[in-house]
Amino acid sequence: MTALTLTESCQRLITGEVIAYPTEAVFGLGCDPDNQSAILKLLSLKQRSPEKGLILIGANLAQLKPYFDKTLLTKQQLQLINQPSDQAITWLVPKNSDTPPWLTGQFDSIAIRICHHPLAHQLCLAFAKPIVSTSANLSGYLPCRTLTEVETQFGCSFPVLNGETGHRCNPSQIRDIFTGDIIRQG
Repeated sequence: MTALTLTESCQRLITGEVIAYPTEAVFGLGCDPDNQSAILKLLSLKQRSPEKGLILIGANLAQLKPYFDKTLLTKQQLQLINQPSDQAITWLVPKNSDTPPWLTGQFDSIAIRICHHPLAHQLCLAFAKPIVSTSANLSGYLPCRTLTEVETQFGCSFPVLNGETGHRCNPSQIRDIFTGDIIRQG
């Protein structure tokens, strides 16, 4: 594992690399959501089907707005997305017509979350846009919760933003913005 500073992590994202970084519960794998080759690297590394779609995390709602159709949401729904919570909540919202299919897979929605983990939040601010967020694990393995687990699954030279997870027990809950239905328990 190559432990990176915030600045080094941001530079890796800019150059189209995939990195691991701590989130509220587990380490995430991330890259630039607008860089198709970076997304393809991430999907190949994780052995994840492109049809499943991906989550975007941002430092604030403004970073995420270019990726979803805000005209289809009420003021209350936008407030719900923006509202801090004791639990990390990823919202399924209608995708914007310009949102690349490599982010949404087979769906007409996109999964977004305002990330409150200090390092991931700072990374999004430094990168000045959201990043892709999928759990750092190889297919069939448990998500990585420590730097050592990232190194075990991805090798000693894999780039990782040096830090700890938020130690929550479960990854983010996924909810539908229109129905409130819980798609994945958090």
